[in-house]
Amino acid sequence: MLESVLAGLKVIDLTQNVAGPFCTQILGDMGAEVIKVERPGRGDDTRDWRPPEIGQKSSTFLALNRNKRSICVDLDSADGLEILRKLAASADIIVHSMKPGSAEARGFGYDDLKAINPSLIYCAISAFGQVGPLRGLPGYDPLMQAYTGIMSTTGNDGEAPVRVAVSLIDMGTGMWSAMGILAGVIERSRSGKGVFVEASLLDTGVSWMTVFVASYLATERLPKKLGSAMSMTAPYELFRSADGYVFIAAGNDRLFGCVCEGLGSPDLARDDRFRTNPQRVANRVELHREIEALTMIRPASEIVTDLRRLGAPCSELNDVSQMLTSEQVAASRIVEELPVDGAPHHKVIALPIKADGRRSSAMTPPPALGADTNAVLSELNIDAAEIARLHRAGVVG
Repeated sequence: MLESVLAGLKVIDLTQNVAGPFCTQILGDMGAEVIKVERPGRGDDTRDWRPPEIGQKSSTFLALNRNKRSICVDLDSADGLEILRKLAASADIIVHSMKPGSAEARGFGYDDLKAINPSLIYCAISAFGQVGPLRGLPGYDPLMQAYTGIMSTTGNDGEAPVRVAVSLIDMGTGMWSAMGILAGVIERSRSGKGVFVEASLLDTGVSWMTVFVASYLATERLPKKLGSAMSMTAPYELFRSADGYVFIAAGNDRLFGCVCEGLGSPDLARDDRFRTNPQRVANRVELHREIEALTMIRPASEIVTDLRRLGAPCSELNDVSQMLTSEQVAASRIVEELPVDGAPHHKVIALPIKADGRRSSAMTPPPALGADTNAVLSELNIDAAEIARLHRAGVVG
């Protein structure tokens, strides 16, 4: 079902790096035809983000660009702009990740393309948004983690802040963009009119800070760096075990009792310092010391087994290899093979949603640079002689 829900919709993808390609990959996984427009000779920047490589291709590019076709067009040329206008005339959705004002200056802003195709859904992804004093500046995920305050909350107290290693702002912006586009598709089905969708790394970063902002507005106290812990509940953090680490999360008093029983110290739940969550938060350091004295003498797997038997939320600390080989991840079938040239057993992370118990089966490998240029131009009724001229002129590749 998921691989066909957007069947019949054509997406023109003018994005590169992470946020935009992740957005359009989601649309492709749901069955949309995605035409990725790239710069002749260079393509998406992530094609050159290597090593690491898989089959002599950037692993980053391969992770973000399945279920797409690639054409190379010089959008700074008059002929290239005309090709884009023809693409937009027959498209349902166009997505770009250029700085605000760049597309407009080059003749393919929303108003330009809406005049050609009034039902076009136009999504603009930017760093700081379409308005404000910083609107024209570039931005990357860790830069925006710093700007939006996320980085001020990470790391351990007394130590330098660290970035969240996952590109959560980039990928989150891709998700919000896809949701905005899908909302536009629904609205167009009602009104017949196109929609201008905006998403930014700034707005995504600020939105991820929702709980921290609420806490600050309630207390006027800045959040502290707590390592793996959480400010409003305890225990809710990593503890050392005899052979690694285990994360224990007791979100209420009952679960704390289960934790204490599973660790072989039920009296700890009746300690006056730890009877309620506010008391545990106030005595966080002492609580951590008491629990870690119990966990450090036992293997993580044994702790997890005993706590899960009692219903206490916990997990061993996995690395990437351990996660990929875990029974639960295998059962979820979210890791699938997607062969590419030079890597017949290449694996990818599938669309992380299911419909009727099944994931999307759309799985075409990321395209070679310009692999579909001639085919797409032919579909625009550009004849072979003109295509040859465009190649000679360097307009397409």
